[in-house]
Amino acid sequence: MKTLNKIPTGKIERATKLISTGAKVGVNYLKYYGDKITKTKVEAKDALNKNNAEDIYDSLKELKGSALKVAQMLSMEKNILPAAYVEKFSLSQFQVPPLSGPLVNKIFKNYFGQKPAELFDRFTMESTNAASIGQVHKAWKDGRELAVKIQYPGVSDSISSDLALVKPIAMRMFNIKGKNSDQYFKEVEDKLLEETDYDLELRQSVEISKSCKPLADITFPTYYPELSNDRIITMDWMHGRHLSTFCAENTNPEAARKIGQALWDFYMFQIHHLKKVHADPHPGNFLVSPENTLTAIDFGCMKTIPQDFYIPYFELSRRENLNNKVFFDQKLRELEIIRPDDSEDEKEFFTTIFYELLYLFTTPFQEEKFDFADPAFFSALADLGQKYAKNTQLKGKNGNRGSRHFIYMNRTFFGLFNLMNELKAQDIVIDNYKNFIKSDIKP
Repeated sequence: MKTLNKIPTGKIERATKLISTGAKVGVNYLKYYGDKITKTKVEAKDALNKNNAEDIYDSLKELKGSALKVAQMLSMEKNILPAAYVEKFSLSQFQVPPLSGPLVNKIFKNYFGQKPAELFDRFTMESTNAASIGQVHKAWKDGRELAVKIQYPGVSDSISSDLALVKPIAMRMFNIKGKNSDQYFKEVEDKLLEETDYDLELRQSVEISKSCKPLADITFPTYYPELSNDRIITMDWMHGRHLSTFCAENTNPEAARKIGQALWDFYMFQIHHLKKVHADPHPGNFLVSPENTLTAIDFGCMKTIPQDFYIPYFELSRRENLNNKVFFDQKLRELEIIRPDDSEDEKEFFTTIFYELLYLFTTPFQEEKFDFADPAFFSALADLGQKYAKNTQLKGKNGNRGSRHFIYMNRTFFGLFNLMNELKAQDIVIDNYKNFIKSDIKP
């Protein structure tokens, strides 16, 4: 694979790259209008989506950082994006051009005063995995097999300018209006900045690994602070297949159930006991060991769940609360879904939408066990997503509603549901995580 000797870091450089990509997309639309004459509407649209996905992804993978991170996040939205985008953007989880050897040496010299070959007994200059914010190299020291994650230069410095470029597009896509809209972009910006702080990630990794140690069938690397800093993290090399590879190759339903239960327990334990959750549930962050146990390997994106959000959010997972109109209306206000300045028509409109969304979304929590391989549940989710994507009334309403905490909580649950479905995990015990909470430990 082609390597990169330089990443555009300046605002003008990155804006120029995005503008040139926009020009390519414009050419693709011209081709689309021509194709509609000679091809069926579906064929022409499929070709447009394929060409746009390739051009946009090719641009983002050179920019890396938050631009590529957005593609990674969008690749999980299987019910929203056309298949061509999901397929192409999914590559951002594993397959992007890595940094060249000379650039890797330069980074180590800047942060350790030594080249990696001098710091480690052995160091593989070719990366084993390159993603949106950093790439991973294999190394050995004192008999230990290690994974060394290196952050791309300039990533943290370009986040604010990248989001400023994306903001107008996002506001149009999601009908976000009004003076309070900045809170949503600030939430994303803060989380992306946290992901570039490897000192913070190291502390979070050690903390979550320790807290989740009682859980069954999940393991974590050991981390090495003396070989880490705010741009480089060194940890144990963990053997196994990426979760997506396991899903594609696995033919054993019991292995899928075991991994699925471990994954579900990991998330429920964090959410309900720790009130802090790994908010980046994509397959690149998990491995499956040869013994069919789960390994979590990345804790850059952690979301703290405040109590005043946690309580109403999960109160609405109970059907008796959803069906109590007075209680339901009150919780929608607490969660900022219904706003003080809403008209009666807007209140009725969004109350109806969120009742339907929550009723379906909370289905797994109504059962002692749930079958995440059930196509009916995921088809219903996809159909509901399409229904509101095509809703002309919704496009005319102000989409600026809901607590900022929804962004990463909903991302966590949608990502988790998608992973559980890809695993085809059956008979998952919903409240199994409670077995790992000791009565003398307080969250």
